[in-house]
Amino acid sequence: MKNPRAVRVCRLDDRQPGDGLLADALSGLSLSPKRLPSKYFYDARGSALFERICEQPEYYPTRTELAIMRKHVGEMAAVLGPDVRLVEYGSGSGLKTRLLLRNLESPVAYVPVEISRSALAESVAKLEREFPRIEMLPVCTDFTQPIKLPRAARAPRQTVVYFPGSTLGNFAPEDALRLLRQMRNEAGQGGGALAGGVLIGIDLVKDRTALEAAYNDAAGVTAEFTLNLLVRMNHELGADFDLGAFRHRARWHPLAGRIETHIVSRREQDVHIDGRRYHFDAGEAMLVELSCKYTLDGFARFAARAGLRVADVWTDPARQFSVQWLACD
Repeated sequence: MKNPRAVRVCRLDDRQPGDGLLADALSGLSLSPKRLPSKYFYDARGSALFERICEQPEYYPTRTELAIMRKHVGEMAAVLGPDVRLVEYGSGSGLKTRLLLRNLESPVAYVPVEISRSALAESVAKLEREFPRIEMLPVCTDFTQPIKLPRAARAPRQTVVYFPGSTLGNFAPEDALRLLRQMRNEAGQGGGALAGGVLIGIDLVKDRTALEAAYNDAAGVTAEFTLNLLVRMNHELGADFDLGAFRHRARWHPLAGRIETHIVSRREQDVHIDGRRYHFDAGEAMLVELSCKYTLDGFARFAARAGLRVADVWTDPARQFSVQWLACD
């Protein structure tokens, strides 16, 4: 018998488009050194450019994680067990999400958490057609903030937070730790028979050449993606960035264990936003993204600080990437 279809739950963020971007832009450009949050990369054009990045030969994370999922998704589904409420950070209608949903045994509900209303609606519409027996409970909000999860029609055996990709690496360590603790708390919601856990993609430390190539593809797609942040601020905030006067730069910093991506000013110049002036020196670099990489042992110690225990790890043969099952302790 099919599961009853409940009314979809969608918690909407009432801010107007650009409100968060404006506040963060004004704040970040006032810092020394300047910085902007990477979450603003993903407008419609930025999302399309990221899809192109994933197709570049240098960019290993997406295809490597997908290969891991294809090979081991049956084992992952067995570890998660039946009657799961699956919470995904981001609106995942892609191959990895669909692979997991196809292999789960009688999942109770799927709860995508996404800040973009349009991306969320599009994702859920696709998944509803493919998985009519799974209750869809989308939540429209910023997943970096604590979430009260919607109730499913059936009680879950456990709640699992799914965070594919290497997105955790985009957070500085203190923010990544806070997010892992939040995931642990949300996995504990719902009163299931089990404590729940987190299924997460974690990129691994590797050769510097391979790492820097992944973020500096020969076709220049990543550079276009990075500079699209300036395009977005010009369009949405009325800023006057001269796109030809800035360039993309991504470098590996081994002591910090991360790629740091900057937008670098090619010359001395002023930029105006919301009636305010911001000065850039020639060669001045504005941090726009971190991409932290982990060793397996190092991430296990890090997750333990959030009350999460690494119970299972799946990697590719070259150990470039990992998908990890973190159980709530």
